[in-house]
Amino acid sequence: MVAMSTSTASNARPASQVSSTENPCNQTLWQQITEEVRIMAAEEALLARFLDDTILKHSNLASALSFHLANKLGSDMTPSSMLGEVFDAAFAGQTEIIDQVRCDIIATFERDSACQHFSTPLLYYKGFHALSAHRVSHWLWQQNRTTLALVLQNRISMVFGVDIHPAARLGKGLLLDHATGLVIGETAVVEDCVSIMQSVTLGGTGKVSGDRHPKIGRGVLLGPGAKILGNITVGEGSKIVAASVVLKDVPAHSIAAGVPAKVIGEVGSGSHGTESDEPAQKMDHGLEGCGSE
Repeated sequence: MVAMSTSTASNARPASQVSSTENPCNQTLWQQITEEVRIMAAEEALLARFLDDTILKHSNLASALSFHLANKLGSDMTPSSMLGEVFDAAFAGQTEIIDQVRCDIIATFERDSACQHFSTPLLYYKGFHALSAHRVSHWLWQQNRTTLALVLQNRISMVFGVDIHPAARLGKGLLLDHATGLVIGETAVVEDCVSIMQSVTLGGTGKVSGDRHPKIGRGVLLGPGAKILGNITVGEGSKIVAASVVLKDVPAHSIAAGVPAKVIGEVGSGSHGTESDEPAQKMDHGLEGCGSE
């Protein structure tokens, strides 16, 4: 767990200089987020109302997330007030969703070098927004409210450019980096601590029915534009190199690349030191470990 800052707005220093890893204490993630946002609001008066409405008026993460997602996804046919009720019900009915959301925020902060604050994914990252909204559509699907789940899926796709079927099962601690063009099919499973880049497809191979989509193991890194097709398994701790097309199982802790993809090395076997057992944490898209320098 990342240690969190004790800085406050009275410190009068730019938010860009606030370190979220100094002065460890027992603050909650929500306390850290509100602390960061108070500093931002003081620095940029033009955003004060937005930050107040989106974060500071709320008593907890669930309330803020519900308000923010409802406003982003609302339309004439799906008013934000209606969606807000759906999000509130989901977060109250399955408290595990907010636990997953906390893990997603921390994962994004830890792995995305552009993310300097815990509040940034909540405020600005559409990958995080799409993932959080999917968690609600999945809850609706499990409640047999499939029509509303599909309506929400459609809004997520239209607004964020991310298409995840409500039945797809996604773990916690996920990073959807940039996320544009991401497609995840109905029977796909993504385990915990996976990092997925833009334009990735977890799809089928035709009109086959039943269990037909990939299963992605813990700690996997899926590079930009990777296509994983069919009811196949990408083993834990593996890395799929950018633009690869994976049509067969990938063993755990392997590096796969190419069209069609082949295993070209092992994670952790590079000459420059041992890689993390979970490439998703390291976010290195290179070919270390495959015999190429």
